[in-house]
Amino acid sequence: MESMILLLVVLAGAVTFQFYKGRKLNLMLMRHYLNEIEDVIKPVDKEYVWLGGYVGYRAKYKVSSENVEAVETTLTLLPRQSLLYFPIALVTSRHDKLFLVFRLKDIKGNVHLIQKGYFRIRPKIEDEEFLNRDYVDINGVTFELLFDDRKQADRLIELVKMLPEPRNIKHISITSKTNVFYVFMKPEPENVKDYLKIFYKFVRE
Repeated sequence: MESMILLLVVLAGAVTFQFYKGRKLNLMLMRHYLNEIEDVIKPVDKEYVWLGGYVGYRAKYKVSSENVEAVETTLTLLPRQSLLYFPIALVTSRHDKLFLVFRLKDIKGNVHLIQKGYFRIRPKIEDEEFLNRDYVDINGVTFELLFDDRKQADRLIELVKMLPEPRNIKHISITSKTNVFYVFMKPEPENVKDYLKIFYKFVRE
């Protein structure tokens, strides 16, 4: 009985320690990604929604650009504050996730690059039956390519080749119907700004 109580006390201490340590790290990551993104796009107006305190956030930005009407970001972090759930999340979610939506005034073509083998359930692509299909290798990473505009497809491929680590891109697309440039990626604190600079230059041009 005493050993069981001791085990529960140790477990409670470990859970508490992990909560404060993980919470601090996630808050630092949120602050870091916010600052890095805003330093690149330099918003003139912004709106935040926190997702459960330590899970992440959504942000909407108005920017001063001729081609870009708005930028929307969503960051979801692994539950580092939870000693018990964190190992499960490493299997189910695998990593932190950053979603970027650039709402443009005009963009041509419909192109999707989807990292092969990443998704357990493949993203649903609108009007997929009308798109051409191919596979491309970018720095050792295979992407499924769906497109209706070869020139835009080549531009998107070249864009991904310029990134610090193409493997971190899980899905990137251009959609003319909604005038959206979309990115789903695994963020890394040391180079997220480098990605953003490349993306923002691409949409402004």
